[in-house]
Amino acid sequence: MSIKKDKRIRRHKKIRMAMHGTKDRPRLFVFRSNQHIYAQLVDDDKAKILVSVSDKNIKSKKSLPAGRQGEKKSDVAREVGKSIAKKAMENKIEKVIFDRGGIVFHGRIKALAEGAREEGLKF
Repeated sequence: MSIKKDKRIRRHKKIRMAMHGTKDRPRLFVFRSNQHIYAQLVDDDKAKILVSVSDKNIKSKKSLPAGRQGEKKSDVAREVGKSIAKKAMENKIEKVIFDRGGIVFHGRIKALAEGAREEGLKF
């Protein structure tokens, strides 16, 4: 493993010691790779994923017009945040604990959080 990945994992373990998702207030876990972004609502008491959304779902719904290369990754991340918030509201979940996975709250992670907040999800 790379040093950068080791540091991220170490940060994430330290963060996870302090947070625990429940049925009433699940943990919104975000995973970001170089190309994709995923968000899940997790009930840690039962070790169950309640809701899951990825950018693959968002990209497949949109058909790009001819000549357009695509959207910015941060715009897609914002759409993922809005989508997870809508699904959470359908399941009557209004409050969550935001778990950024040891990644700096910047760029796509921040865009996802802002998109979720726009749709009414409270952290």
